[in-house]
Amino acid sequence: DRDTLYAVLDAGMLCHVGYVFEGYPVVTPTLYWREGDAIYWHGSSASRALRASEDVEVCLTVTHLDGLVLARSAFHHSANYRSAMLFGKGRLVTGDDEKLARLKAMTESFYPGRWDELRPVSPQELKATSILWMPIDEASVKIRTGDPVDHEEDMADEVWAGIAPFRLALGEPEPDATTKAAGRTAPLMPARLSRP
Repeated sequence: DRDTLYAVLDAGMLCHVGYVFEGYPVVTPTLYWREGDAIYWHGSSASRALRASEDVEVCLTVTHLDGLVLARSAFHHSANYRSAMLFGKGRLVTGDDEKLARLKAMTESFYPGRWDELRPVSPQELKATSILWMPIDEASVKIRTGDPVDHEEDMADEVWAGIAPFRLALGEPEPDATTKAAGRTAPLMPARLSRP
């Protein structure tokens, strides 16, 4: 179900990209964003590992921990979570105009309205940044919700059972010690970080 997949992807910012680099498996954490039916991630152009993920099979994963599930037996302890795995070939975004458009999309995705407040991206910064993407063609989603599932014979035990919710939330923005705009209102933060 593409709607469920996109809901999992759009709720986060950090993914892990797995691929084989020089004969060894590598998993790289990085920021990501979705535009339509494509997923994008970025990093330094100097990263050999990042460049190696171009045009090779990759597995990109996103996971949200929503709660710890405490059951009446150790065996049935679990976690409530939402996760997505995407499979495909990483493709490099080429051309300065296209790369700049993707950087703007990333910035606006993470910090709405921020792009217009910032100075223009310099040619050196553009050159130093690589952006990869892949079409969202093959993916799987796993979601666990709800209470513990115990054996019937354990239900009478006087052991606490239930959910310990886990929530990711942004704190109050803290200005940089050298900022010239300390009295200004802090930028908007992404609403998608609110958790169920």
